[in-house]
Amino acid sequence: MAGGGAASMDDPLYVNQRTLVAVRAAVESADDSSTYVPAHACTPKVVRQAVEAGVKCIDHGQLLDEDTLRRVADKGVWLSLQPFLVDEDRIPFPIGSPSRIKQLQMLSGTDNAYRCAKRHGVTLACGTDTLFAPRLVTRQGAQLAKLTRWFTPAEVLRMATSTNAELLTLSGLRNPYPGKLGVMQEGALADRLLVDGDPRANIRLIEDPVRSSAVIMKDGKVQENSLR
Repeated sequence: MAGGGAASMDDPLYVNQRTLVAVRAAVESADDSSTYVPAHACTPKVVRQAVEAGVKCIDHGQLLDEDTLRRVADKGVWLSLQPFLVDEDRIPFPIGSPSRIKQLQMLSGTDNAYRCAKRHGVTLACGTDTLFAPRLVTRQGAQLAKLTRWFTPAEVLRMATSTNAELLTLSGLRNPYPGKLGVMQEGALADRLLVDGDPRANIRLIEDPVRSSAVIMKDGKVQENSLR
C-alpha cells in the first residue's frame, strides 16, 4: 500500500503510506527472495516515489499525469489499470461516504490515464480489483470488454492473456505457475476458452461467459463442455 485507497476510510488518495527508505527496503527484500514488489497507488506523488524505490508494477494509477506516466514508461514499470467508470459496475459505496467521495475522484481520471499510458507506451496489465459485491465477480468479462474504449478487441484479449502472463513471470522462482503461460505451445499450461463466435469481431461475447464459452479448459483438463 504505497498510497491511500478508495475503500479504506481514513487515508486520502494522495498520501504516501511509506517512506522512500521503507519502500526501497521492501524492494530489496523481495529481490533477495527472487520476486518483486507491486504497489497500490493512484496519484503522481506516490507513484513517483514507488518508481524511484524500484517497484515494478503499479496497481491502479487512475490519477496519473503525463509526466509521471512518461517516467513509468521510461523505467519499464508495469501499470495494472482497471476500467473503473461511473457506471453500473462501480463498487457500491454509500452516497456521501468518504469512500464514495474518493471513488468518484479516482473514476474521474480513468479515461485520461488509459489515453496517456497508451500514448507513452506504458506496459499495461489487465487488473480486476473486484471487491464488496458478489455480483461484480460475474462482471469481469464485461469490465474487460470496456477496454475497447481505448484499445482494439485484439489488443484487449492480448492484454488479458499473454501480456498478463509476462507480468506473472516477474515473480521469478516464486512464480505460482510452474510452466509457460500465455502461449500456445507444447508443454505450456493449457488454460483455454472455446468461444462460440469471434471475440475479435464482437468483444461482447466475453461479457457472458456462461452463454458464450462452449469449452473451458484449466491446466489441460476440461472443466466445462457444452459441445457434448
